[in-house]
Amino acid sequence: MKGWWKEADTRQYRVVVNQEEQYSVWFEDKAIPEDWADTGFLGTKTECLNYIYKVWTDLRPLSFRKKMALMTQSEGPPK
Repeated sequence: MKGWWKEADTRQYRVVVNQEEQYSVWFEDKAIPEDWADTGFLGTKTECLNYIYKVWTDLRPLSFRKKMALMTQSEGPPK
């Protein structure tokens, strides 16, 4: 008898993203959690993780990126 850890994961997943532009993998047949949105990408877990690897190039939360951009703009040109 095979253990669950030895069986191939054949389930389908979806890639979801939250308001901070952070990505995650979610079961296709489960309701998407509140504050998360479907990106439209479906596939195996490996396919979804590969997709996330390609599109999530800046791991900083959106609010932090915006704050850093404002701080950079307020400093003005070098003196």
